[in-house]
Parts: sequence; C-alpha cells; structure tokens
Amino acid sequence: MPLAPTLRRTDPEALAELQREHGRALFGFLLGLTAGDAQRAEDLVQETLLRLWQHPEVLGSSYESLRPWLFTVARRLAIDARRARLSRPLEVDPEGLEQAPAPGDAVAGSVTAIDVRRAVGSLGPEHRDVLVQVYFQDRSVAEAAAELGIPAGTVKSRTYYALRALRKGLQGYGYGLGA
Repeated sequence: MPLAPTLRRTDPEALAELQREHGRALFGFLLGLTAGDAQRAEDLVQETLLRLWQHPEVLGSSYESLRPWLFTVARRLAIDARRARLSRPLEVDPEGLEQAPAPGDAVAGSVTAIDVRRAVGSLGPEHRDVLVQVYFQDRSVAEAAAELGIPAGTVKSRTYYALRALRKGLQGYGYGLGA
C-alpha cells in the first residue's frame, strides 16, 4: 500500500527509494533517446524524478506502477531538451578556439612556403644542396659533409653564402630578414 502523498514527499529517503526503484530503467530508456549521451541521460533522470517529487498527487494515485507516468515525463523532457538544444547555436569548447590557428595563418604560411621554395630554387645547386641537408633534413655540419662528400668547412661557408643569398632574394617579398 503506497504511503500518503504528504508523508512520502517529506520523507528524506523517498527520493532515494524512487531512484533505486526506477532510476536504472529510466536511464536506459533515456540513453536511447539522447543518442548515447550518458551525462544528458543522467540529467534527465534526475529531472524526471524531481517532477515526480513536485507532483505528490501521482505518488498517492492508484497506479499499480509509477513507471508509465515516469516514462511519459522522461520522454517529454528529452524532447524538450532536444528542441532547446536545436534552437540555440552549437556550443563550442573555448579551449579549441584558443588553439585553432587564425584563418589567415594557414594562407600566410602557404604563401611564405611558396616564397621560400622559389628563393631556394633560385640558388645554385651547391648552395641548395647544403641548405637542404642542414635545414630541411636537420643534419649537423659533419653529417651534411659526409652526405655530400665535401669538407665540413665547405659546408659552413656554403651555408653562410646560401643564407645570405636567400635574405637578398626574400627582401622583395617583404620579409624582414636583415643582411
């Protein structure tokens, strides 16, 4: 026999009892309605039980089970939550915005890469080979010398003159590389 509505509503264990009795079934039902979003389903379970708590007349009714009423309320809450989400703009994680490059960054990087590629292409083959080894393949002077079959001192001097030629070549593109 169900407890009287006022007694059951003021009982501190009543909501916990309702949660134990109906929470798992409601959660499973709502998980399906929220496309597997467990956090949203948990929130809707709590809201459903709160609605039951706010309507003591249901607690004292002659229903053999509260589940039909609970599932109806849960379904309506899920529909309302979905409609509310769809009526607002999509939520964005602020951290993602801080880490995302500015729209112009990708374009500027591409333009810079094209400019540098043209400038490197304008170098003689000896200077170009040294820069490729030292800067693009990240080799040490000794490794570059071994790869190219030339002395380390030659790698150093060719690198110096190649960078100097690049600076001159890129000045016309607005890069402040200095002399």
